[in-house]
Amino acid sequence: MAGSDDTRPGGGLAAGDPAADAIGTDELATLAIDLLDVCRRKRLMLATAESCTGGLVTACLTDIPGSSAAVDRGFVTYSNEAKTEMLGVPAALIAQHGAVSEPVARAMAKGALIRSRAHIVIAITGIAGPGGSAVKPEGLVHFACATRRGALTHQRIEFGAIGRGAVRAGAVTHALRMLLEAARA
Repeated sequence: MAGSDDTRPGGGLAAGDPAADAIGTDELATLAIDLLDVCRRKRLMLATAESCTGGLVTACLTDIPGSSAAVDRGFVTYSNEAKTEMLGVPAALIAQHGAVSEPVARAMAKGALIRSRAHIVIAITGIAGPGGSAVKPEGLVHFACATRRGALTHQRIEFGAIGRGAVRAGAVTHALRMLLEAARA
């Protein structure tokens, strides 16, 4: 059982936490360990640019002892200003499309790649809830994964109005899967 002294990924998501309950720390641990193993073997570094997940992806990775061999840094860019200041996302792009959009997710990923030593980055921006709109409903999350080899992929996932913790947990799991796929490519 995950607890405050647990060194498995998801240790930051303790049992009883809605995010941990929604996904389970064992699945997060397995994904994170697999990802870090592939990155260590291939000598790849990772970085994250997180908005709605608030650093949870980086926390899952850095819960693993020895993760510094594969984790370069994590950018927590919750506000629009942070996206602009830390990642170089143009304010005009955010004004035109909104922070929760494909163009902004892609710009976040590109910015994290430029501002890090990482070979692979993941960017996450979404509406964990509560709230949202008809166009951008609660549970909508945009993911962008960029690599030094020039790949830039985007995925739009609608988790639905399943609760803030569950959306964030689902986003963490999806981000780890995207990173693992990119690392294996």
